[in-house]
Amino acid sequence: MKRGRKTNESNNSSSGEATEKESKRHKVTEKKTIVVQSPDWANLLQDVILQVFQYLPLLDRAHASQVCRSWNQVFHMPDLWRCFEFELNQPATSNLRTTHPELIKQIIKRHSNHLQYVSFKVVDSSKESAEAACDILSQLVNCSLKTLGLISTARPSFMDLPKSHFISALTVVFVNSKSLSSLKIDDTPVDDPSLKVLVANNSDTLKLLKMSSCPHVSPAGILCVADQCHGLRELALNYHLLSDELLLALSSEKHVRLEHLRIDVVSENPGQTQFHTIQKSSWDAFIKHSPKVNLVMYFFLYEEEFDPFFRYEIPVTHLYFGRSVSKDVLGRVGMTCPRLVELVVCANGLRPLDEELICIAERCKYLSAVGLGECEVSCSAFVEFVKMCGGRLSQLSIMEEVLIPDQKYNLEQIHWEVSKHLGRVWFPDMMPTW
Repeated sequence: MKRGRKTNESNNSSSGEATEKESKRHKVTEKKTIVVQSPDWANLLQDVILQVFQYLPLLDRAHASQVCRSWNQVFHMPDLWRCFEFELNQPATSNLRTTHPELIKQIIKRHSNHLQYVSFKVVDSSKESAEAACDILSQLVNCSLKTLGLISTARPSFMDLPKSHFISALTVVFVNSKSLSSLKIDDTPVDDPSLKVLVANNSDTLKLLKMSSCPHVSPAGILCVADQCHGLRELALNYHLLSDELLLALSSEKHVRLEHLRIDVVSENPGQTQFHTIQKSSWDAFIKHSPKVNLVMYFFLYEEEFDPFFRYEIPVTHLYFGRSVSKDVLGRVGMTCPRLVELVVCANGLRPLDEELICIAERCKYLSAVGLGECEVSCSAFVEFVKMCGGRLSQLSIMEEVLIPDQKYNLEQIHWEVSKHLGRVWFPDMMPTW
C-alpha cells in the first residue's frame, strides 16, 4: 500500500509538472504573440501624428504623408504650414538644397492663407533665384504674415532685380498682412514709398525692422517708420539713415522703449564717404527714454574715416571693429563709451594697446566680453586689464599671437595669472571665436 501510494504521488507529481510546463509554454506563446503584433499606425490620434511631423525635416514629412490617408490629412493641417522657409537656387548651376517647385505650387494653392512666419533664403547669387522669390511673394494675396525675412547668403541677388518688380511683390505682402510684426529685408531695393505702404497697413503691429544696405531708403523714409510705428522695439539700419530727428522720434512719449538698435557704419571706398555727426543732446534724449537699450555698432571703416566718431560720450553697449583701428580711436573709446558691454577688435597696428586697454578697464565698468585679433598687448598690461575687470569678463577671446612676453610674464605664466583673476580656467585662443 505504501509503495502504491508513492507511485500515485509520483504520477500526480509528474502530471503536475507537465501541467506547469504546459502553462509556461502557453504564457511564452502569449508573450510572443504580443511582441510580434504590429501597431495600427493608421489609427494613431492626429494630435500625436502632428507632433511627430513637427520634428521631421520637410522632405521626410512629405515621404511620411504617403503612408496612409490619415497621415496625408495631417500633412496638410494648417498648424504645419504657419512657419516655412523657402530655399531657392538654380539646380542647373548649384548643388545646394532648394525647395522643390512642385511643393511651392502646392503651398501656394493649399496653404498660402496658413503662412504666418515666412523667410526666403536665396542660397546662390543668381538673379533667377531672386526672381523666383519675388514671384512667390506676389502670389501671397490671401496671406496674413506676422514675420517676413528676405535673406541672401550670396550677394547681390535681390539688388540685381528691377526695382519696380521687387517693390510690386513686396507691396502685396505689406497690403495683405495687417499684423506684420517682424521684417528683415537686408540688401534689397526697398524704397521710401514702399515703407509708407508698410506703415499704412502695419503701424500698430510692427516691432522689429532690419534693413541694412538698402540704398533706396532715405533718412526721411526711416523717420516715417519711427514716427508712426510706436510699438517698434528693435531696429537695424546703416549709419547714413541715422539722424537726430530719428533718435528724437524714437524718444517721444508715444514711442515704446527701444530694446535693440543696431547701426552698421560701412565704407566701401576710402575717402569717398562723408559721415555726419549725431548731436550729443539727441543721444542723451534717446538713452533717457530707453535706458536699457542695447546699442550695437559695427564699424567697417578705414583709419582716416574715424574722425567724426568717439568725440563725446555715446551710449554704445556692443562695439565691433571689422577693420584695423588705430590706438588713438581705441583710446577715445575708453573715454566716451561708459556703457560698453562688449568690445571686439579684429585688427590694429604693431603698436601695443597697453594704455588703451587699461583706460577701457577703468572707465567701462560694465565690460563683460572682449575679443582681440591682430593686435599687440604686453603680458603685464593684459594681466592688469583682467585684474581690473575681474570675474565679470564672462567672454575673453584673445589670440595667442596678441600677447607679447615681457620681464614679468611669459605665455605659460600668463595662463595661470589670468585664470586666477577670472575665477576659471582660461587659455589664449588659437583661432578667433567671434
